[in-house]
Amino acid sequence: MDVRLPRLGEGADSGTIASVFVKEGDHVKKDQPVLELESEKAVATIPSPAAGTVMKIFVKEGDEVKVGTLIFSLAEEGVPAAAPERPVVDVSVGDEEESVPRGMPLAMGPPPFVPAAAEDAAEQSLHTGSVAAAPSVRKIARELGIDLSRVPGSERGGRIVMADVRRYIQRLQQVAHQPKVAGAAPAAVVSPPVTEPVDFSRWGKVKTQKMSTLRRTISGKMVSSWTTIPHITQFDEADITDLLALRKRYAARYEKRGAHLTLTAFAMKALVPVLKKYPIFNSSFDEVAGSIVTKEYIHIGVAVDTEQGLIVPVLRDVDKGTLLQIAKGLNDIAERTRQRKVALEEMQGGSFTISNQGGIGSAHFTPIVNKPEVAILGLGRGVAKPVVRGTRVERRTMLPLSLSYDHRIIDGADAARFMVDLVQAFGSFKESDVKL
Repeated sequence: MDVRLPRLGEGADSGTIASVFVKEGDHVKKDQPVLELESEKAVATIPSPAAGTVMKIFVKEGDEVKVGTLIFSLAEEGVPAAAPERPVVDVSVGDEEESVPRGMPLAMGPPPFVPAAAEDAAEQSLHTGSVAAAPSVRKIARELGIDLSRVPGSERGGRIVMADVRRYIQRLQQVAHQPKVAGAAPAAVVSPPVTEPVDFSRWGKVKTQKMSTLRRTISGKMVSSWTTIPHITQFDEADITDLLALRKRYAARYEKRGAHLTLTAFAMKALVPVLKKYPIFNSSFDEVAGSIVTKEYIHIGVAVDTEQGLIVPVLRDVDKGTLLQIAKGLNDIAERTRQRKVALEEMQGGSFTISNQGGIGSAHFTPIVNKPEVAILGLGRGVAKPVVRGTRVERRTMLPLSLSYDHRIIDGADAARFMVDLVQAFGSFKESDVKL
């Protein structure tokens, strides 16, 4: 059995081999972990699809692999080892003949779907001999001008059935009929600037290390967000003196319930009524359809600082949880993120994001919007300041707030109103909001 890299989730089409747990000659059980793959922002364990003996390993730590890459071969228990060469036999379909490899390699999951443009079917290269499909499916594919090598197979070993062909055709139709942005003019083609290589060692000793998969992912997302979203950042300060007093009073009780009562948890709770009042901040811009998608759920992403880089897991349905539930959920997902045990699905579907740098000691900063969201809130470190309240000057702890937003979707006046209400929400926590 040839085992190939499966698709781990939506958008997880490639990664880097982080660890290999077995060696050639080892006996493995079904579902036993054989390697770890660093994919996008998650580390996933790849299990063996069957019990048997590892005959050959085709990858090593540090290798970059894609879905469908051959990772190891396995001699299954009770199944004779396959011959090294796979002879090709001829299978007749009507009056035509086609070559089909004997003993197609087993793929642990379907290959990734790559959306193709609505191309002329006659111009597609019909390399159908190298994929697993029944003669009847091959015949239909030839008649329709479909390249079976582009069709993800859903059956064992990646075998393509008629339902897969139908889904592929439907997808081609969707791509061909995607609506254009109303009134949009064709974008000018701008060639990227040519980057000249620089030999930094000419001026002294240097150390070079390869950029990790995670770092490249972060880099790509930041460039995409910064270059496609016109950013504006609104600054303000919230009085959290009373909030901190409540936190101090109830922190120990929350600890007994297995939750850390953090400022980020309070921020999430404060955001709920404000996001409901200004739903545009809880939306996304569909650039293909030219429409604004307002979400009726509140899933808040939280930027977590890890040794490998910044990762943003998502806490779902924040509006439905108590402060205790939010604190527990936040603790759990943040800890699993630091251990690189968070699933890829847990980093998708956010509607708003918080980045808290207060623990490090930062003040105001300009966070980059986490595309496809339209806004992100940055929290700095609370600082004691003299504040005029009525006719008195008092010592109060003020929290720096930085709200970055997509100026295509959100106007400055709305951002100012949002910030005013958010500042008020931070200063309006009551004991009943915290009491267990």
